[in-house]
Amino acid sequence: MKKLLFVFNPHSGRAQIKNNLIDIVDIFTKEGYNVTIYPTQAPNDCFEKIKNEACEYNRVVVSGGDGTLNEAVHGMLSNPEEKRVPIGYIPTGTVNDFSNSLGIPKDMPEAAEIAVGGKTFECDVCKFNGRPYNYVAAFGAFTDVSYETPQGTKNIFGQAAYFFEGIKKLSSIQKYHAKVRYDDVEIEDDFVLGMILNSKSVAGFEVGDENGIMNNISLDDGMFEGVLVRMPTNLVEFQTTISDFLRGNMEGAGYVSFKTSHVEFEFDDSVKWTLDGEFGGACEYAEITLLNKAVTFIVDKEI
Repeated sequence: MKKLLFVFNPHSGRAQIKNNLIDIVDIFTKEGYNVTIYPTQAPNDCFEKIKNEACEYNRVVVSGGDGTLNEAVHGMLSNPEEKRVPIGYIPTGTVNDFSNSLGIPKDMPEAAEIAVGGKTFECDVCKFNGRPYNYVAAFGAFTDVSYETPQGTKNIFGQAAYFFEGIKKLSSIQKYHAKVRYDDVEIEDDFVLGMILNSKSVAGFEVGDENGIMNNISLDDGMFEGVLVRMPTNLVEFQTTISDFLRGNMEGAGYVSFKTSHVEFEFDDSVKWTLDGEFGGACEYAEITLLNKAVTFIVDKEI
């Protein structure tokens, strides 16, 4: 019999996994899998479980938010390439940006059906100073909201909790002086926000525009997308920048956008980064690279 490891975060989102657990396991079993169930007990537990045991199974299915999936991918990449197994994903987080990019539904039984009956998709993975992440590395305005918002608040208010927490940050927006190098380009400027993305969605917003750098985003093309938001010099520029962002237009004067597979940042001071919605550490130098088609996910349709 095929073997499946099911690792889930029991506290993710509004902890609704408990109401669907029997149905999910039944779906796995009917598909011919002998299922091992493991609820995570602490931060990095998912990483350790998959790192140490994934190669003993034919498939790994993970349930949780973007942070849990980050741990799962990190754990899988810790195994030799020939021992990595496909990952199915049942999203139960507050926003679930990466599952939106993979086209995986929020309905848990439906996602479970895909996790054992879907098709394989070889996905790119980014690395921030050597640490893998799935879809976004970011610094600057509002990027700490996702990990500073209490889990209890997220469970009660859902995605609106991020909005409430973000409002508190409006008065403390600061600029970050940085040198940015990618390909043959070097930029030095003041920025309020920077994001390196391998995603079609971030913070619940669709990323992309019709004609610019951010169009036709692909998760397996060996390239990630970079977006830097320059520090506005006046209120009019600030309003224009926000308006462009909400319309998905990241080609305006307030933005620097690019596609590449390697970028470096140098800051005057140590800067905090967010990786897939979790705190990623603080540093004065950051190097972000890309591993092409490094992890296999199970999806429902062409991405």
